[in-house]
Amino acid sequence: MSNIVFIATSLDGFIAGKNNEIDWLESVPNPDNLDMGYSKHMENIDALIMGRNTLELVLSMDCEWPYSKHVFLLSNTLKEVPEELKGKVSLVAGDLAFLVQNLKNEGYSNLYIDGDLTIQSFLKQDLIDDMIITTIPILLGGGIPLFGQLDKQLEFRCTHSEVFSNGISQNHFKRFKPSQE
Repeated sequence: MSNIVFIATSLDGFIAGKNNEIDWLESVPNPDNLDMGYSKHMENIDALIMGRNTLELVLSMDCEWPYSKHVFLLSNTLKEVPEELKGKVSLVAGDLAFLVQNLKNEGYSNLYIDGDLTIQSFLKQDLIDDMIITTIPILLGGGIPLFGQLDKQLEFRCTHSEVFSNGISQNHFKRFKPSQE
């Protein structure tokens, strides 16, 4: 059972630019059409948890709905999901630990946590088990950071690193608690 982050950042740690743009994600040529482990990641998860801003970003892209797994949408402001997403997306709110436990009780073991505020909220409550962070070698100089302020230090261990043929790197981190030694 894991809560997993799979996300790309710029070299300076941003997941979107100053105007929420993400076109820089494709700034490095990818002649081999590498998916950077995304398909394998999606095979290993049971559902996604994302926030409203991430959903709106996905909906603004010129593509079909990209997820084959169910999406749980964290929102305190939305009252219902758009009609075209019914059956694919469910609204959830409230205490994150309680939410995760309820989803795990329903059989959702591996949850993909996505979106800056959602990831930051999960980290604040120490609810992230694994992070797979793909680094695009570009400096944005500002934007939406992946990480925010934490009340306490959280330690992770790098379990795997890979540099792809196009110079993009990916690091896999597992949550480490001193009691695990």
